Amino acid sequence: MSSRDAEELLARLETAAESAGYRINPDRSFALGLCEGLLVNQERYGYMACPCRLASGDPDGDRDIVCPCDYRDLDVEEFGSCFCALYVGEEIASGRGSPAPIPERRPPRPEDRRSAEAGNARPAPSSLPFPVWRCRVCGYLAARPGPPVTCPICKASKDRFERFM
Repeated sequence: MSSRDAEELLARLETAAESAGYRINPDRSFALGLCEGLLVNQERYGYMACPCRLASGDPDGDRDIVCPCDYRDLDVEEFGSCFCALYVGEEIASGRGSPAPIPERRPPRPEDRRSAEAGNARPAPSSLPFPVWRCRVCGYLAARPGPPVTCPICKASKDRFERFM
């Protein structure tokens, strides 16, 4: 892994973030450091686990922390940045704010999540841990506490989502 690899990853992440309605942290050296961490985890585990969280090496158990992690949307919406502060909202991107500490949303022990998911039966819709939100524009479904800020498929805003289940 070289600094050029980190630069290339940062450029790809900037493009992807912008198309999803996000921005990358304007502190370039900070963002490059996070990209280097993502690349180290890619080499180590075979996937880009968030460098600010402890990955287990189990792709299924770590799926929620593969960048961009499952918690990014809620963190950016509520706190202005994601947990590691790679993705930021407009206020931080424009320099009118700075990332602040964010409480961890991830369940405390990956083993607990895996053991709960070990059964072969899928939960009935009434027992899902989160409501399901449907984009009224393209039909995208997301199971989470609230709708995404921006639909990752059609880029519709969160007000275009309806509670589906």
